[in-house]
Amino acid sequence: MNGYINLSVAPKAADARRTAAIKLYGPDAFEGMRRAGALTARCLDGVADLVRDGTALAQIDVFVRDFASAHGAQPATLGYQGYQYACCTSVNHVVCHGSPTGKVLRNGDIVNVDVTLILDGWHGDSSRMYVIEVPGLAAERLIRVAYEAMMQGIAAVRPGARLGDIGHAIQSYAQSRRCSVVRDFCGHGIGQVFHDSPDILNFGRPGTGPELREGMIFTVEPMVNLGRGDVKTLADDWTVVTRDKSLSAQFEHSIGVTADGYEIFTLSPTGRHSPGITLRPTSA
Repeated sequence: MNGYINLSVAPKAADARRTAAIKLYGPDAFEGMRRAGALTARCLDGVADLVRDGTALAQIDVFVRDFASAHGAQPATLGYQGYQYACCTSVNHVVCHGSPTGKVLRNGDIVNVDVTLILDGWHGDSSRMYVIEVPGLAAERLIRVAYEAMMQGIAAVRPGARLGDIGHAIQSYAQSRRCSVVRDFCGHGIGQVFHDSPDILNFGRPGTGPELREGMIFTVEPMVNLGRGDVKTLADDWTVVTRDKSLSAQFEHSIGVTADGYEIFTLSPTGRHSPGITLRPTSA
């Protein structure tokens, strides 16, 4: 679940234990994040076997709840700031925070499923795009751009780089492919707190912002639109959609800054980065 950066919007993603200081974690924390991230990745792999023409979003929510319970974990979103579901499901022009209700997926739909599982106190936060049967060419192109934008942002992570380098890499790649990035939501610090400092913006200027240091842990999660980047929140106070009703896609990984680069905690163990579309896996 993304963090808010628009201060005029109620901060649903604010965590009571969030601090302004950026935490630096050691080996034990990285091991905890590996376990939590791996479990979340396995859960999203399971979702891939469920989504098809005729699947109701509520079935995905039941699967995530049952998967978490069977593995001694808890869905972080369940009951969070009043949210009543174990995951977020964002279909077509829904940007983020879509609720897994009775809506049924149909051929050609694209859906982002965002899952955060808490295991032994550590949060594994990740999201992926899923394609229902055969996607349109524009939808497939958007998904590829969103995935690569995330990986371009992650590739900018290393000690001594700046937070602005991540946002610049995401923004410049998406715009070079004639897509736009959503600026109202962002990645965030994570660990034993769901949403912590720092905010990881999906736009920025290179060489600006706090310096990246070994031991930082955060998410990289760009939301990319085929149309303009403007969004609005619906009356449920959660669901965010594109104002021009253009398609939107998002990917998310939880990562840690290492001595020489980064570690991704939420990689699919089976390489299923986006079920229905073959994407190039990227590693440090």
